[in-house]
Amino acid sequence: MKYMVLMQGNASGMKSFGAMPPEDIRRHIQFMISLNEELAKTGELVDAQGLSGPEQARIVRAKGPSGGVTVTDGPFPETKEFLAGYWILDCATEQRVLDLAARISGAPGKGGEPVNIPVEVRPIGQAPNV
Repeated sequence: MKYMVLMQGNASGMKSFGAMPPEDIRRHIQFMISLNEELAKTGELVDAQGLSGPEQARIVRAKGPSGGVTVTDGPFPETKEFLAGYWILDCATEQRVLDLAARISGAPGKGGEPVNIPVEVRPIGQAPNV
């Protein structure tokens, strides 16, 4: 079954990540690269991407039947958390994807300590036959 694993971020976490010593940032990035390589070898990795910060996001809305589109900056300033990255994984069991999400949450941060990043797991649904 396919799952989307969503790594959450927030402004204070991104600020502290940017303030980490370069060796700690390298350790964190190497953890993510190694995890993705492992998942590719097991055939579970469908896709994985880190995302730019929310300051580069745009919100697009159709104006309705009259046509046209509105594009605004987003997410809105009151947003406390944002999507920092994601994985699409094809795992045999829910327990496997939960175990992987726990590893992602415990990625190394400053001094190698786990960062305990919030990670959301969602099964990817199938469109109904209509």
